[in-house]
Amino acid sequence: MSIPGLTLIGESINDSVPSTHALFEASDIDAIIELARMQAEKGAAYIDVNVGRRAPAFMVEVVRKIQEHIDIPLSIDTPDPEIAAAGLEAYDAQRAGNQKPILNSISEARLEMFDLYTRQPFIPIMLTTESVDDSGEGMMNKTAEATYATARTMVSIARERIGQVSNEDLILDPGIMPIGSDTEGHFKRLMNTIELIHGDEDLHGIQMSVGLSNFTVMLPPKTSDGVFVRSTLESAFLTMAMPLGLRTIIGSVKRKYRILDNDHPALICLREVVQLDGTAALIRVMSYCS
Repeated sequence: MSIPGLTLIGESINDSVPSTHALFEASDIDAIIELARMQAEKGAAYIDVNVGRRAPAFMVEVVRKIQEHIDIPLSIDTPDPEIAAAGLEAYDAQRAGNQKPILNSISEARLEMFDLYTRQPFIPIMLTTESVDDSGEGMMNKTAEATYATARTMVSIARERIGQVSNEDLILDPGIMPIGSDTEGHFKRLMNTIELIHGDEDLHGIQMSVGLSNFTVMLPPKTSDGVFVRSTLESAFLTMAMPLGLRTIIGSVKRKYRILDNDHPALICLREVVQLDGTAALIRVMSYCS
């Protein structure tokens, strides 16, 4: 990972990764520590820690053991308030150069997670893809305008719940979906949302972040003639999104992310996909992959 200004949260210590799931099942903490160490050595600025649906005590053990050996900050990654509380309380900021942890992720349906700030100050990653309707039911935002409106709501609530917080200590996640199955315009919604957030003076300085590996998860690693599909399309996305304020990703330290030349085929592909709808967008992606 060699793009100046891009913050990488190492993604590997996550229960959704089959090899990591096996380590969790075996309670192989030593191997988890080595996974954290490898990511730190390869350039991760934060280490993501997602233990799935395990007991809060397991999150405590993982956080403490990693911090005994790794001196970069952690991203406590869970939708469960109890597991989040356990991870934050176990976190020792002094072991990470007095840097705050990240808490990923807070949505309109989980606003109580902001209250954990009094136990351990953190940088929140706030989901903008989910909102709550008038009856209190959660729903997915289907347009850029709705996603942007949720972003503004979440920032307003963060300022109320946390108090004096700078925009630089807030992160918005506008949601990235697999482009290999996108017939509903999720990528177009994402790019339009990023543009709306970027153009809002009240949100100036707020970072945006996505789980970048989700973008290409359904695509082949490379074409028959050796072109690396996933890494080039991910780099094409970064080339488009970073000038609009995306500065953080949850990603792989093994990927060679880079800013692409203006005439790179992957960049041309994504620019065309934004202009297409339905199956036409998907066909354009598949043509690049082949």
